[in-house]
Amino acid sequence: MFTHRKTAYQNFASLANRLPVVYVPKTGAGSDASFLMPDIPVSDGTLPVVKQRLGDSALLTNLNAAELKQGEELWLYTAEQLIDGRSPQVRFNKRKVALSEMTEVEGCLALMGAEFDDEMKGWALVRVNGDRCSTQTLMTRCTYYQQFTTDEALQTAAKSYGGLTD
Repeated sequence: MFTHRKTAYQNFASLANRLPVVYVPKTGAGSDASFLMPDIPVSDGTLPVVKQRLGDSALLTNLNAAELKQGEELWLYTAEQLIDGRSPQVRFNKRKVALSEMTEVEGCLALMGAEFDDEMKGWALVRVNGDRCSTQTLMTRCTYYQQFTTDEALQTAAKSYGGLTD
């Protein structure tokens, strides 16, 4: 859900410019790779941000049920890093979360479950009210992408493009 620019893609791309640079080859295995990394933007809107962090088997938030306004819903965006086949890919899903699914932890709402320990997944809980949403990024423990941020990865990718130039 991206609402601030002419197109959703422009909005996403502007926010994604803050992410670490990854180096992939021009062609062949890995050229169409996508990577799960912390802070991938999933929404950009005007509703209050849900502060989130990962705990032991939990996605912890700063929300309490009384803060949710009439008509607001919570949507959980889940991303998964897949490494099957030629190129790593990230797949996204979303689902509406009922308040009954949430547990109160230290006065705030949390989603609990072993899935939140998975190092190849990431999550963002987004407030939604009609076409309005909160601005949220993914929380993840995934570090797979880091091998594509090294000088060695840069050199390998650059070679596939014909080498580095001044």
